[in-house]
Order: sequence, then C-alpha cells, then structure tokens
Amino acid sequence: MPTGGRRLLSGVMIPLVTPMSAPGTPSAEAAAGLLEALATAGARSLMLFGSNGEGPLLPVSALGEFAERVAKRWRELTGGPVLCNVTAAGTAEALERAAAVAPARPDAIVLSPPIYFRHRDDEIAAHYAALAGLDVPVVAYNAPRYSNPLGPALIDALVAMPHVVGVKDSSGDLELLGHIVSAAGRRPDFGVSQGAEPQLLAALRLGADGIVPGIANLAARPAVELVAAHEAGRDDDSEEAQRVIDRLLALHSVRPGVPAVKAVLDERGLCPPHVAAPLAPCTEAERRALIDLLSNDEAHLLPRR
Repeated sequence: MPTGGRRLLSGVMIPLVTPMSAPGTPSAEAAAGLLEALATAGARSLMLFGSNGEGPLLPVSALGEFAERVAKRWRELTGGPVLCNVTAAGTAEALERAAAVAPARPDAIVLSPPIYFRHRDDEIAAHYAALAGLDVPVVAYNAPRYSNPLGPALIDALVAMPHVVGVKDSSGDLELLGHIVSAAGRRPDFGVSQGAEPQLLAALRLGADGIVPGIANLAARPAVELVAAHEAGRDDDSEEAQRVIDRLLALHSVRPGVPAVKAVLDERGLCPPHVAAPLAPCTEAERRALIDLLSNDEAHLLPRR
C-alpha cells in the first residue's frame, strides 16, 4: 500500500468548494449535504481552501471552525484524508493560515509558491522551508495561473525537503508533470497528483498517483470511474470517463470558475450560491444556461437533495 504523500494524494481528491451561509461566510452546516453526496459517490479525500474553495479570498479568521467541523464530518463519513491549503502572498500569512487550520488536524498542508510578487527560486524554496517546523507534512501546489510557477529546479529542491511529501500540479504542462513524476521516484513516499482537468487520464498514464478535479464537486462519479478504470486497465472506460469530464467542463464557457459550480450545486440542493467578494454569484440567466447545458449529462451529476 502507498505510504506518506503517495497515500495522501492517491485516488480522487475533491478540491472542495466552500459552502457559505452568506457571502464570504463559510458554513459547515451548509456543507453537510454536499459532503454526504461526495462520500457516497466514492470520493476519497478533501482539499479545503484551494482555488475552488476561494481560499485566498477568505480572511484567516474565517478558516478555523469551518475546517475543523468539515474535517470531522469527512472522517466520520469516509475515514479519508483532509488537506488544507494555506497559500498566501507571503510566508508570515501562510504560517498564520496554517495555525488557523491546525484544530482540524489536517493530514497535510497545501502550499503554492507566494502569490502577487514575482520571486527568485531561492526565495520560493525558503518559503517552503519555513513550514518545516509545523509537524505536519506539506504538499506543494503548482498553480502558475495564480502564483509563481514551480519549475524543474524548484521541484528537485522540494523533493529534497523531508517535510514536503508531494506535489499537486495544475500547470497543464505534461512535460513538467513527467519531470515531477521522475523526481518523485527518488522518494517512495513522495506523491504526485494532477489538477488540470483536461489531462487527468494523461497524468495517470504518466504515473501520477491521483487526481484533483474541481468539476468533481458536482460530478464525482466520472472522476472516480476514471481512476478505477485506469487502475484496472480498462482503457475504453477510462477514456470515456475523461470525455464525460471534458463535456462537463463546458459549464465554464457560460460562467468561468466557482460561481458556476456553486450555481449548479444550489440548483441540486447541495450548496448555497454564495461566494466571497469580489466574486459575484451567477445571474438567473447564467443559472438557466448552465442547467440547460448540463441537462444531457444529468446522470453524471451528484443526485439532488
């Protein structure tokens, strides 16, 4: 059985949207139905406060109670890991965020390179090294759309840090992912996951341990089937699951990002439509367009509550 980071990052991890009782107010109560639906669909683990979770838009004060209660419920439902993203513009805030989510006893902290400013490789490496004393493993999150990129040299430096146990790559660069998988081979406990949704199957075929698709918030079963079919060598089935995911991703052509996912979940009774400012929820016209777009794939969506 995989150990360490490979265990944490294997299978399907949900980069959970953050259900809210009001705009910008995370609510564990509002998450209850969604957590149950995801567990029933076979999702294995959660990542809280990523890009799908609007993490960088939430103040430190909003993180702790939500993380603790959601983690407790997920472990009751599945026994699976819960990871918390603490990405921030600087090291001091990342450490504050890590302290805020500590009551949730995260199985790992997820950290992107700093956002906003461009930094040298040695500065980014120091950013990761600063979390070595937290007594919780760190998963590096490569999301160059939002933060400084992790290139091959930085990947090699991270693999050499004992407290860094894996990489979640959302770059969409399969050549870079190949380098990550190769570098991870130097440590049997170092995991690799893929978050670029059009390339989930390609990543598994390259040797990634698991996938982290945002679309799985509303359609977990195709993601679970993709991994199961790949592991069983059912190539036709895994390719069909990737095609289903590709079709579902068209919802972002109506309204990109989290507001679209939350609008669909709201229509299914699984999550309120509230988002954190300056994001705005979908308009009624956008909601109707989303529901119409996904109508032919109703069977793949989480069931209504």
